[in-house]
Amino acid sequence: MGNDYRKLVRSRTNRTFCGVCGGIGEYLNVDPTLIRLVWLLCSLVSCGTGLIVYIAAALIIPEDDNIVG
Repeated sequence: MGNDYRKLVRSRTNRTFCGVCGGIGEYLNVDPTLIRLVWLLCSLVSCGTGLIVYIAAALIIPEDDNIVG
């Protein structure tokens, strides 16, 4: 078996604000735009709770330490 261990990190390359949705998209191999739209929909339905969860995720999920370029 190969080393297919993946770690959830905030993206440095695919970010709009803090890179949370970009990191989740990269982790799940899903387009980050889809993650952003789902997150926005959940935030609207939950009267802004998604914003609090986003801020908590931005503080908890570490930033990607692989520097590209």
